[in-house]
Amino acid sequence: MAADGKYSPEPRDVILTIPNLISALRIISIPVIAWLIARHDMVWALVVLAISSASDGLDGIIARNFNQVSKLGQILDPIADRLLIICSILALAICGVVPWWMLVLVAARDVVLGILTLVLAQHDYGPLPVHFVGKTGTAVLLISIIGLMVADIRRSFLPLEILHYGAIACAIWGIGLYWVAGVIYLRQGVSLIRADHRSGRAGTAERRRDVGR
Repeated sequence: MAADGKYSPEPRDVILTIPNLISALRIISIPVIAWLIARHDMVWALVVLAISSASDGLDGIIARNFNQVSKLGQILDPIADRLLIICSILALAICGVVPWWMLVLVAARDVVLGILTLVLAQHDYGPLPVHFVGKTGTAVLLISIIGLMVADIRRSFLPLEILHYGAIACAIWGIGLYWVAGVIYLRQGVSLIRADHRSGRAGTAERRRDVGR
């Protein structure tokens, strides 16, 4: 507990917490949302998505106010966001709402950063801190996905047809920000790996000098 009497927000090594359970349920809901989107059942998809989004805010409130901030929770939240984006765009591509190249661009970026995360783990580095460009790109993509879902309810209705094209433009902008953030993360990761290699070579040289004395 912090000195002012409030709970400390420092993450702990705990697994069985209410926020982690909520995050797990949110991840489980993602295939359901994608299945509903692929069937053009957008109304129910939006209902499930709204509940899932509300739970995302709820788990954060519970974690901060009841001292249940955990390292696992900090991993589950971004995983849920990534899965929601990729699965939703996949479903929208399957049902013909968006072109397949959008899915390819989003998936390629996540694959590249996934490989980077694995490489960093080999150097004992955890996930890179989230950059505001990445947060913005994720938010713009999620907004575009919701817009595309709403527009697909009745595409023959002119305002929703306009919304569709606006959401496509928003998605393109979001993918651009998504990749800008990806480049930022890559540069950060490569810098850490290079620094680790330099420190390793310096340590080896120091040991050799000690042996030669």
